[in-house]
Amino acid sequence: MRIRVEAPGAREVRLVVSGKESRPLAPAGQAWVGDVEEGAHYGLVVDDGERTLVDPDATAVHFPADHDRDAARPERGPNHPIAPLAVAQPWPAARPGRRTTRPLVVSEVHVRGATKRRPGSAAGTFAGLIPELPRLAALGVSVIELLPVHQFDPDEGNYWGYMALVFGAVHQQYAFGDDANGELGDLVAAAHEHDIEVWVDVVFNHTTEEDEHGPTYNLRALADDRYYVHDRRGEYVDDAGCGNIIDTDSPLARDLIMRSLARFADLGVDGFRFDLATILARNPDFVVHIGDWADERGIRLVAEAWDMVRYHVGRAWPDQRWMQWNGRYRDDMRGFLRGEGGLIPSVMQRVQGSPDLFDDPTRSVNFLTAHDGFTLYDLVAFDRKHNEANGWGGTDGTDDNRSWNCGWEGDDGVSDQVMALRRRQLRNAWALLMLSHGTPMFVAGDEFARTQGGNNNAYNQDNETSWIDWDRRDDWTGLETFVQRMIAFRAAHPVLTRAQWWANDVEWFGVSGGPDLAGHSRSIAWHLPGLYVMVNMWWEPLEFAVQATGPWRVFIDTSDESGFVDEPVPAVGAVTVGPRSMVVLTA
Repeated sequence: MRIRVEAPGAREVRLVVSGKESRPLAPAGQAWVGDVEEGAHYGLVVDDGERTLVDPDATAVHFPADHDRDAARPERGPNHPIAPLAVAQPWPAARPGRRTTRPLVVSEVHVRGATKRRPGSAAGTFAGLIPELPRLAALGVSVIELLPVHQFDPDEGNYWGYMALVFGAVHQQYAFGDDANGELGDLVAAAHEHDIEVWVDVVFNHTTEEDEHGPTYNLRALADDRYYVHDRRGEYVDDAGCGNIIDTDSPLARDLIMRSLARFADLGVDGFRFDLATILARNPDFVVHIGDWADERGIRLVAEAWDMVRYHVGRAWPDQRWMQWNGRYRDDMRGFLRGEGGLIPSVMQRVQGSPDLFDDPTRSVNFLTAHDGFTLYDLVAFDRKHNEANGWGGTDGTDDNRSWNCGWEGDDGVSDQVMALRRRQLRNAWALLMLSHGTPMFVAGDEFARTQGGNNNAYNQDNETSWIDWDRRDDWTGLETFVQRMIAFRAAHPVLTRAQWWANDVEWFGVSGGPDLAGHSRSIAWHLPGLYVMVNMWWEPLEFAVQATGPWRVFIDTSDESGFVDEPVPAVGAVTVGPRSMVVLTA
């Protein structure tokens, strides 16, 4: 199997096979090339160095202790004396992608956490996720967005996978067998059979090598100044908060990223979500280049359009073909849900796809929760983060959660009255998300009130804090049923999913007359063809005049435990909307 190592400036690059045989690679311009037997474990040594490096272009990586993904592994120092090795493994044959035929509804899924608490030997793997696909399809999910599946160091402590070691290899610890690449491809193919797309969260903004105090795996030793951004003093720029950032002005870095994208696309992956994507956008032409490539391959692109120092959500993003995580939606709608005043003008923008930010409503990925932050249940059960287990003395994780515990912190000793209010707030959250123009996204398990016990930064909690508790589903069947019905309701009303702005098709109202935009206001109503929505986030009931020509009937009422009115009743003249509730009329 042919390998090629980009190491400009190196005097020699040697190939070490299975820790024994050592031979030089042949120079080829600024690269070094050679052959290694298929299936062999190999490493690289540059110049007179003693450290064995991992091929950054490897297709697979072997860790000496990865025979048992749950086994305790020995501690390693910053230079990792127990070195991982690349595996000379051909990439699987290309498989086609497949666009879903249904409106986009995205569920963010952690491969391991989704099924680790399911019975069976495949729990926590790609294979273990396949049996979950029928339930997701029945729920109405049309996209699963996998948290990073690049190969990362399983001992590094980042359960989420945001410390990439090799961009173009699939994380072996998520495989049931020995072929993680093929097993991811099998998951994608199985998802396509259920009319579900698969998107992958990719981390091209930094690597696990961190700063000068971090481990040296590959890029630092091969071409530090070509892969990473340095300031004028020669120090690493840390706009990702992880020690380094990738230099997208460098052809070496750009080519490495594009090869990785092409590999995952060849597995049939339908889309990519780019973590801290503004770091790539330091070279706007590169973002456009990725967009051109994606158009050619029929791939969807999603940007997390911010990092530690830049926020480019909306038109500031250099390529409007990309979708974007809408952080403004999350913040404004969380505030509205908990009863903040002064948000009605912002809510009007968010509900209609954020025309103040985007040129196309389908580009807004609307979300209230993601892996980073509270779960949806914790958003209504905790006023503050509870991150003690993370080991940072409570200094990690945001303090700006915009959450409300409904009058009681956590679950210990909580009253039935508070729990009833929490269930109502969850129904409100789901209703707002599914009635908003744009692409809705939620975290797997939110549909049955998954909790992390108030931990809003569980990045290092590879345990029951993060793993989905499937027993909890039995206690929240009513919520899951409501979610399923809301997704179906959304799909049944094309105005909610169309690619064009609502523009003159939407009318905005208040309790009576036009919308109340004053700072005290916590209510809003809007009319679309076939729909009339009334939202009351005030803590007292409000009587809304129905100001659009009917006839209308009450179809959804979140003050009811089911959320839906089983026998829709006519709505004539005015409708009372309960405290912190929503009512939806249909024509």
